[in-house]
Amino acid sequence: MKRVLIQLIVLLSICGAAIAAQPDPQQMLKACDAIRNPARPFRLKTELVEYRDGKQVASNGLEVFSKLAADSDQYDNLIRFVAPARDLNKLMLKAGRDMWFYDPNNKASIRTSPQQRLLGQVSNGDVVTTNLSHDYSAVLVGDEDIQDGEHQICHCHKLNLTQSVSEATYARIELWLNPVNAPIKAYFYTESGRLLKTAFYRRYGEALGVNRPTEIVIIDGLMPTWVTLMRFSDYAWYDVPDSWLRPEYFSSVKVE
Repeated sequence: MKRVLIQLIVLLSICGAAIAAQPDPQQMLKACDAIRNPARPFRLKTELVEYRDGKQVASNGLEVFSKLAADSDQYDNLIRFVAPARDLNKLMLKAGRDMWFYDPNNKASIRTSPQQRLLGQVSNGDVVTTNLSHDYSAVLVGDEDIQDGEHQICHCHKLNLTQSVSEATYARIELWLNPVNAPIKAYFYTESGRLLKTAFYRRYGEALGVNRPTEIVIIDGLMPTWVTLMRFSDYAWYDVPDSWLRPEYFSSVKVE
């Protein structure tokens, strides 16, 4: 009886150690956020290029200014359009749960949503800086070997993300992270479970002291020959004024 009891204690200890050794999926998602996003206020340039059947059909140039909100772990963002010329100095603001679009030509601002398409497969919510760990609850599904955006086999942890706030851009995301929790691939779904798009995070390079993806390839969920590239460049620390993050000050935003 004593031997059985000792064996049971040892077995419970082993099981407890195994459970304790399991990675925390929410912490993995936070680590992914830290790779995707600088923690201090910053600016970057984002280029969007849309292709259909291998031919370029449209492009946009954006300047993104991001700053963590004082009352949450989520970002407020001001996006300035820099190309094409017809869209120069148009603005989009994501502050808290709200999102606005501003046209300086008629000085009109309207409410918009993160789900609205901006160009090709890219929605408004894709171009703003977001911490996924703030908007989604993560579950670790397991490990998989997948082909990454560079067509190499990569061993990844697979997370299933379900939205935890109503303003999240997508209802559900399947996300693959490499062993250091850098994003490699993602599937984005609607509330009905339809696949909206697939994303590959690639061309990692150092930006503001961290190795980050500098390009995302986004493939339409229904038409795989419809592809949009997001390219990120010119990261820089930037003291984003609080007034830029309030819609009533749209007309006074002056970018140097």
